[in-house]
Amino acid sequence: MGSVMGTSAGRGLSGDDCTALRDLVNRYAARVDDRDPVGVAELFAHDGVLTTAAPPKSLGPTHENHGRAAIEQAMAGLDGLVASFHAVTGEVFDPGADSDSATGRVACIAHHVSERNGELRDVAWGLTYRDTYRREGSGWLIATRSAHVTFVSAAPVKFAHDTGTAW
Repeated sequence: MGSVMGTSAGRGLSGDDCTALRDLVNRYAARVDDRDPVGVAELFAHDGVLTTAAPPKSLGPTHENHGRAAIEQAMAGLDGLVASFHAVTGEVFDPGADSDSATGRVACIAHHVSERNGELRDVAWGLTYRDTYRREGSGWLIATRSAHVTFVSAAPVKFAHDTGTAW
């Protein structure tokens, strides 16, 4: 793998490319948390593929969603959550096979809050997305995104507005 700014062959990602890719992966996290499945799907190439994990049964990527319509449908499944919070904790980008492609490794902690039997529970995933990106028109899009969950933890949770506490 080459460095972010260049490779031994002299071809690399520009600072503008890295900034645009960082914006792209952070917009993905924000749109997931905003429950915007259409917006999430628009971040993918028309033929993009999102491969999701299925914790606790499988922590590796198991289910492929091909194309924007399937990605939108997969993201709509998050509507059953009370809240989610995706914190991107690190990203590494490398040049792809040509100047209009790149690869990425994006680390994230994803919190998924649901209600069961009147109690709120946070299921947190430590995960890494393995991505490929494609430049189309004037911007970068996700070509493939594969979720690799490293660990899962669960805990009861309270919201500040439930307890009267302002944090």
